[in-house]
Amino acid sequence: MSSMLKGIAASNGIAIAKAYLLVEPDLSVERKEVGDTEAEVNRFREALATSTSELETIREKANVDLGADKAAIFDAHLLVLSDPELIAPIEDKIKNESLNAEASLKDTADMFVSMFESMDNEYMRERAADIRDVTKRVLSHLLGVQVSNPSMISEEVIIIAEDLTPSDTAQLNREFVKGFTTDIGGRTSHSAIMARSMEIPAVVGTKEVTSEIKNGDLVIVDGLNGEVHINPTQEVVNHYKNEYEQYEKQKAEWAKLVNEKTVSADGTHVELAANIGTPKDLEGVINNGGEAVGLYRTEFLYMGRNELPSEEEQFEAYKAVLEGMGDKPVVVRTLDVGGDKELPYLDLPKEMNPFLGYRAIRLCLDEQSIFRTQLRALLRASSYGNLKIMFPMISNLNEFREAKSILEEEKSKLADTGTKIADSIEVGIMVEIPSTAVMADVFAKEVDFFSIGTNDLIQYTMAADRMNERVSYLYQPYNPAILRLVKMVIDAAHKEGKWAGMCGEMAGDEIAIPILLGLGLDEFSMSATSILKARSQIRNLTKADMENLAQEVLQLDTNDSVIEAVKKVINE
Repeated sequence: MSSMLKGIAASNGIAIAKAYLLVEPDLSVERKEVGDTEAEVNRFREALATSTSELETIREKANVDLGADKAAIFDAHLLVLSDPELIAPIEDKIKNESLNAEASLKDTADMFVSMFESMDNEYMRERAADIRDVTKRVLSHLLGVQVSNPSMISEEVIIIAEDLTPSDTAQLNREFVKGFTTDIGGRTSHSAIMARSMEIPAVVGTKEVTSEIKNGDLVIVDGLNGEVHINPTQEVVNHYKNEYEQYEKQKAEWAKLVNEKTVSADGTHVELAANIGTPKDLEGVINNGGEAVGLYRTEFLYMGRNELPSEEEQFEAYKAVLEGMGDKPVVVRTLDVGGDKELPYLDLPKEMNPFLGYRAIRLCLDEQSIFRTQLRALLRASSYGNLKIMFPMISNLNEFREAKSILEEEKSKLADTGTKIADSIEVGIMVEIPSTAVMADVFAKEVDFFSIGTNDLIQYTMAADRMNERVSYLYQPYNPAILRLVKMVIDAAHKEGKWAGMCGEMAGDEIAIPILLGLGLDEFSMSATSILKARSQIRNLTKADMENLAQEVLQLDTNDSVIEAVKKVINE
């Protein structure tokens, strides 16, 4: 039976392939007495050996595809597998109680997991998650149950999952994974952002793909319109093959603009930049004609590991990006963790409301040794390219002044030791909190630039968690309230002779681009894969007409009425 589900178009493109379900298998365990305990111990050791070689393969793959920071997750798992503190009690249980390997493993692992989880220490609780993950893998081999293993896929597939975790996405092989679709998530969720950087089509938030699709079903993911077709008719397949060819032709046209400047039809130049997470993302920036890096999310250096990155390690990562971009600007955002982005080794308190909690600049000003280490690494790297430093989550002027004075202190300490530092480093802020947008005229006197982080600005202005599907209808980038805040920020910057950029997902959005051009945005920073499409769109727009459009939409009353007005203009 053919059917169709609607979801959120999270990453452009069209994919047609068989379904690969990434869902939890049944790993329930029966307790049995065994006669030959020696053979049972050997069976357990074989399952351990198989699990170890699988994890080594996954780690190597993650290292090549995503860098050492992501691969470190799997180092932690391998350590668990070789830990005598865990292995010896399991083997003793088999020998002393004549208990089957599955039950011995489960009993011992459950004991460690509950022990670690009850500790008042986030790092130990994280170890509990590692044990749970690793145990599941060994158990699957003992039970002869196939655990979904995305890194081992060797044919073209579309991944079907409830959601994709960072370690799931880290294992996806771009050669075989043609697209994915999930039950939950939104356009700004982790999996959606990863899909765009991997350049694979994705539809998220369908609510029911995992219950509606079986392994091996033929699936079409339409990442342009947010549709998932299950076992489509030949007619639908032919339609999509045609759509796919058209889209590929369109991409080939956009590719011709890779070395062009981004100039509107009446000659206004704007800068199209890319958002990146690691030095490995640079290839995508250069291949897609990025004129700058508008947001380097440094938190990826800190995640998926057991300790803070050293100053040296950070210096090398920043230097690689700065050198890779030559004289083009690189805007580095200082550490933005806490709240929803946990670092187990920092042992941060659990919060009722993490998005409004102890995070980003608030954490850095409190934990100054972490902040100073990062600033020193950035200052040392500054002479290798065109560095701009940006502080996240600034809500009032004192935070900016304190962060800047710490930066100045570290700069003069380094200068005293004769360290080479760039002559001029612009220092700016992310505008993602409404209080800062409202006070932009005051901030503009002291900052060198603004970069508007719309993913958070929208959720804070609308009081709607962007990860919660039940209120996802309130994630309204074109709501006149948001547009008026954006205008305030751009106008305030220009009045003081400063520049204003945007690094939220809105900057690469085809409905938002005409309005932002009309409002005078100087720099648009987006997923690298959106750059050429945006450049092509801007070349066909006239700045003067877009200024009129922007004035018109600021007076409208709803998100939908703005969409309608923009579509009317761009379809003329």
